[in-house]
Amino acid sequence: MIRKHSATLHGHRTSFSLEDAFWDELKIIAGARGISQAALISEIDDQRPPDSNLSSALRLHVLQWLKDLAAEGGG
Repeated sequence: MIRKHSATLHGHRTSFSLEDAFWDELKIIAGARGISQAALISEIDDQRPPDSNLSSALRLHVLQWLKDLAAEGGG
């Protein structure tokens, strides 16, 4: 199911829609890196191309994380 989420990025509230599976993976990634989920989302937001969508950037980050994990033999 797709749910709407909100975050404060650089002092501004923003919202994005993500499937529960992607939201859950973002929590896992943040935990594995020892940072808050908000910090992870902010980092991804800072690194995405200006013409891209935050929801898409979050999904692509999760996909890349899982691909990297699989390549390392952890997936």
